[in-house]
Amino acid sequence: MACVSIAAMSQEPGETPTKVKTPRKPGNAWTLATPLGLPEASTIDTLEYNYQHQFIPSQTSDAYATTGQLGGPALDMIYFGRHNPQPFFFNDAIYKWVPSFEKEKFYNVYIPMTLLSYNFSTGRDSHSDLLRGIFAGNVNRRIGAGAWIEYPYTKGCYADQAAKELAYGFQVYYKGNHYQMQAFYNHYNHVNKENGGITDDRYITDPAAVQGGVTSIEPKSIPVRLTDVHNRVRGQEFYMSHAYAVGFNREITQPGDTVPRFELVPVTRFIYSLNVEQNDRRFLAQNMQKASDFWPDTYFNKTLTNELTDHWSVANTLGVQMLEGFHKKIPFGLSAWVTYDIDKWWFERALPEPPAEGTDPVSPEEEGLTPLPEDIDVNIAEQRNRVWVGARLERTQGRLIRFYADGRFGLVGSAAGEIIVNGNITTRFRLGKDTVEIAANAAFRNEEPNWILKHYIGNHFVWNNNFGKIRSLRVGGHLHIPWTKTDLYVNFDNVQNLVYFNAASRPEQFGGSVQVFSASIDQKLSFGIWNWNNRITWQATSDKSRLPLPALSVYSNMFLQFRIAKVLKVQLGIDCDYYTKYQGMLYQPATMSFHVQGDNPVYVGNYANCNVYLNCKLSKTRFFVMCSHVNEGLFGRNFFSMPGYPVSPRQFRLGVSVDFAN
Repeated sequence: MACVSIAAMSQEPGETPTKVKTPRKPGNAWTLATPLGLPEASTIDTLEYNYQHQFIPSQTSDAYATTGQLGGPALDMIYFGRHNPQPFFFNDAIYKWVPSFEKEKFYNVYIPMTLLSYNFSTGRDSHSDLLRGIFAGNVNRRIGAGAWIEYPYTKGCYADQAAKELAYGFQVYYKGNHYQMQAFYNHYNHVNKENGGITDDRYITDPAAVQGGVTSIEPKSIPVRLTDVHNRVRGQEFYMSHAYAVGFNREITQPGDTVPRFELVPVTRFIYSLNVEQNDRRFLAQNMQKASDFWPDTYFNKTLTNELTDHWSVANTLGVQMLEGFHKKIPFGLSAWVTYDIDKWWFERALPEPPAEGTDPVSPEEEGLTPLPEDIDVNIAEQRNRVWVGARLERTQGRLIRFYADGRFGLVGSAAGEIIVNGNITTRFRLGKDTVEIAANAAFRNEEPNWILKHYIGNHFVWNNNFGKIRSLRVGGHLHIPWTKTDLYVNFDNVQNLVYFNAASRPEQFGGSVQVFSASIDQKLSFGIWNWNNRITWQATSDKSRLPLPALSVYSNMFLQFRIAKVLKVQLGIDCDYYTKYQGMLYQPATMSFHVQGDNPVYVGNYANCNVYLNCKLSKTRFFVMCSHVNEGLFGRNFFSMPGYPVSPRQFRLGVSVDFAN
């Protein structure tokens, strides 16, 4: 909705006031922090730089372990780029595509905003499509609403690699003087074919060796380890917060006012929030001949794998917040809350037909099934009641120093003894003609492993683990120097009782400590229309067998940036990502987990993946044309993201995004 400000110019008595239109503002966006839904400033997705990156799975991160297709499972191999574990374990592998509380974005826009984008790649049998839409608008200055939809679909470049998802959501908010409300609802349905990887890496690295001298092969013709295997992950989340502010009235006066006017200065806000989530994951394998070769154990059914994991949770939070800025002597905000959460986990699976009447039951060994361990309860289901208390101290309006520190402490149920504390402090100061920014952060976590890591009942994997709490201490720093366009990052993490998936694809807890250190530099260079941006990350892990990471990763982007006829912005260039060799992670479709290798590991890396692109913006329209993996076969053929999972071959990709602002 257009928002026009009309002001009267200074005039002599008797003159007609002149109406002046102020420039229209684009608006602002925010995400939510803590269960109370405290706002944190965010951005509106209209970026020009590297718009095309959203459509290249392997370039989601500078080092990315992925099954290769758009929407496929993946793990960030830049350790400090990883997200916190999700409550529903299976969402971790597809985190990029799953809506969540921390990703939810609200918009306050003065003009209704509709962002539509469509990306696609060529190839009748291997094309990909990505459709996204965002709408946001204000009814008035207090009420706003929005909606979004996302539909990624791919046939995949290799056999049995199709994936698709339909995700959508709605949000609404009201910002009154006393009463405020925020709410959203999200839903997603993600389906992924699982091929287990190609049967022999030489189909990529040396096709002549496995084809009797034939040096080429169509990617779709490369045999894979699994067929007719699917993972489907579904979920929905509803969040709502209500806040009521109390304070005092302050008189405000402006030149020419003849009647006193007052505004409310909020001091304390009382908040209630509700968060409801429901998730389920179905794993289906219908070609059991290949399945028996892929999985050494089958516990329940040799003719079909059809299993379901269900989870739901309801969290209620009551809190109080002392607002920042109501008095100059209290330059910070303080909030506290208590959360009561109830959730439930359970499993369902397809069992074989019972024996006919009058026949003796057959033992698992006679049926060719793997006997269950003695400590396994096949009917396990658990409902948990947990209570946390939390607090947050923050200063977001300081000119010299801004900070926040928040903590959550478990009191009841499996949460008892949990501690999660995060903090960040940022300072800005003038140096020369510009402003330097220095930030430091720290986090301590002592928390229960995910419930799935402790209990799992499936046709090919079962476990019942008594894991202790995982403890992690993380510290880091960031230096931003604007006039040299330099960003420096340093991070350190010490993890005790690390839970990882071992070579047998089962979770295991390491009782010692694992340390990770990382240092990176992001340097931008430019001369006229020529630009060269580089990001270099070095990371070291103290235990490469349990936590393998590439030691060095590089992202380099060289491009020309200019305008045509003063209206068309153009970015024309080539970018590459590269990381050194390391013991690649393996992916387990039956549990959607990533696990380490055993003896005789296969290494991945030491390969540059390059893309040539043209990225343009004309008024409110962005579009790109790109040839991804343009260097396929030019500098070697070891283009594997993980053992058995090559990245997509050379493809042409196109995309367009339009901002339909009224």
